[in-house]
Amino acid sequence: MVAFEVPEVDYTRYTNRQLAAVPLAVLAIALLIIAGWYVATGVPVNPGLEFTGGAELRVAVDAPDGQAREQIQAAFDPAPESIRGVPSDNTYILTFQTEEVGVSALEEQARAAGFEVESSYTVSPSFGSRTQLLALGGVAFAFLGMSALVFLMFRTFVPSIAVVVSAFSDIVIPVALMNVLGIELTLGTVAALLMIIGYSVDSDILLNNHILRRSGGFYESTYRAMRTGVTMTLTSLAAMIVMTIVATLFGIQLLAAIGTVLVFGLTTDLLNTYMLNLSLLRWYKYEGVGN
Repeated sequence: MVAFEVPEVDYTRYTNRQLAAVPLAVLAIALLIIAGWYVATGVPVNPGLEFTGGAELRVAVDAPDGQAREQIQAAFDPAPESIRGVPSDNTYILTFQTEEVGVSALEEQARAAGFEVESSYTVSPSFGSRTQLLALGGVAFAFLGMSALVFLMFRTFVPSIAVVVSAFSDIVIPVALMNVLGIELTLGTVAALLMIIGYSVDSDILLNNHILRRSGGFYESTYRAMRTGVTMTLTSLAAMIVMTIVATLFGIQLLAAIGTVLVFGLTTDLLNTYMLNLSLLRWYKYEGVGN
């Protein structure tokens, strides 16, 4: 069995400003991306079919990829909003965000073009709007509930706000990267964001507890927390990377999107926990000494 040893970082080489600068800069860039996306599109992140309403078809096309996409574009009126190929076979997932043509009519167009319809489903715009409201409300409620719980646990401002800011950044950065990579906000990616909140709070509270409530010096306590927290996060990160690769190869788009968002979130969590959160805790512990 391969043993993984967490390296002991010499934090005394870096000031609190230096530690916090990198995660705060990444957070600022992510906020700019989301703000720019909102100005350009009217939404902070593109919603998926479950939230906008429309139809989805999975069709098999017996042709090379480039030719198949041309045939799909020509076969449907209206043309599909997106075409996603499945690498493992000659199937394509088509989405239509329109109320003008029902899913049965789209199936008829597909069969008329010689495509095999493997599956289809439709979501009404009103139902999608309600689903979006409930999903985003769930994320907001989870974040606010987490924040209240953290403040009740530590009862001091700086350690509590360190956890909250880290968790906020852990959500914002993956959302910005979703825009960059074209990953839509769906029920699956909302679930991934909720999982990120859990991962973030777990690692941040672990660090805070070791530093503030256990015996030993600041850096000794930090290293004890890192041995557990970093190992836990890297293990989860490796599992999510494998899941994302396998899901992508087999064309399981939902799992691929969930895995990608979790990879972003877990990587961001390492950055925020052991740089941003730790710098705030060290400032709090030593009242600014080392700045």
